Amino acid sequence: MKENNLDIFDKHESEVRSYVRGFPTVFHQAKGYKLWDMDENEYIDFFSGAGALNYGHNDENMKQKLLEYIQEDGIAHSLDMASKTKGEFLQKFHEIILEPRDLNYKVMFPGPTGTNSVESALKLARKVTGRTNVISFTNGFHGMTIGALSVTGNAFKRNGAGIPLHHSFTMPFDNYMQNTGQEIAYIERLLDDNGSGVELPAAIILETVQGEGGLNAARMEWLQSIERICRERDILLIIDDVQAGVGRTGTFFSFEPAGIKPDIVCLSKSIGGYGLPLALTLIHPDYDKFAPGEHNGTFRGNNMAFVTGTEALNYWKDNQLEKSVQEKSERIYAFLKDMIEKYPKLKGTHRGRGFMQGIASDVDGLADKVTEKCFKHGLIMETAGSDDEVFKLFPPITIDDEGLNAGLAILEKAIKETTEEKNLVTS
Repeated sequence: MKENNLDIFDKHESEVRSYVRGFPTVFHQAKGYKLWDMDENEYIDFFSGAGALNYGHNDENMKQKLLEYIQEDGIAHSLDMASKTKGEFLQKFHEIILEPRDLNYKVMFPGPTGTNSVESALKLARKVTGRTNVISFTNGFHGMTIGALSVTGNAFKRNGAGIPLHHSFTMPFDNYMQNTGQEIAYIERLLDDNGSGVELPAAIILETVQGEGGLNAARMEWLQSIERICRERDILLIIDDVQAGVGRTGTFFSFEPAGIKPDIVCLSKSIGGYGLPLALTLIHPDYDKFAPGEHNGTFRGNNMAFVTGTEALNYWKDNQLEKSVQEKSERIYAFLKDMIEKYPKLKGTHRGRGFMQGIASDVDGLADKVTEKCFKHGLIMETAGSDDEVFKLFPPITIDDEGLNAGLAILEKAIKETTEEKNLVTS
């Protein structure tokens, strides 16, 4: 392609395509927190591949390692055979990530995507416990395959399955019952009451921050209560850290501040470092019960992702990146709170934590308008929530002050323009 022409996509690509409709241009180059389209228009990326590009585009160290590996005819595909690159990744992941956090997990490679990790976690929990049902939560999102959809809350996504989705119970997420604080008591009552119709589940699966569901962030004490419920009733706790993990909330795992230790952890998106497909399922050794080959997948041995993923782990050798993310997260929080006060027509409330924050607006369609204007001014952002009511800040966690400030300035410009529209209906 030599022109910024979307006709070829309209002509040949399926109607299911989505993001190209919100970002209607042809991109061709990216570096760090910036992208450029075919007309050389520059965009600041507050989208980060929906969390697959936490370290930004084309990180220089990862790129060099990958180029060297390809030039040396390194193995590209190896299923689950032993390879030098996989061994290096496993060793470094244990030494840099697991051991310092006193976490004891076996690492399973379930396939290339987050939904592969979720499917393997659900299957394993059922195998280990001998139970069939799984508890999930309102506004949770865990993937697009059948098992993952069964524990997803979004009606639009669930309806796409085309069949009834069984063997799951949906419980209220933290603060779903609007500041009543009754969610934990409700869950315990249903689990303990023989007349509730809720069977003892194999597992409870949750996101600590619901990325697609509207940036709903669970309180640490709520997460601790969920862990207690699991321990008291011999229920496995699965944390889906596909989107909230790998530094997105400020710590490598999003659950670290709560001090909990899940039985199974799902990771994908940025675990490969460079945006290359890779997923892990972390399993407590007591539950590592799959027979050889009982769960497999053709593309679970992506050695190029092992190369870049291993290099990405160097960011976590010390606490510098963690400190940077936490400091910038506080600035994002202060900025968003200021926007809510400065522009009351937003009818906004703050959502999220870390580098996954946003504003939920009670004004129908406002979040979409804000992100549309952001794109026109050179900032890429998306919406979240069951009604797309949240505009969502998802910058690379490696973004510098200049990039963050420039992106926030564009966002305020878009908010100002949107709230000043004469036809804006706020009632």
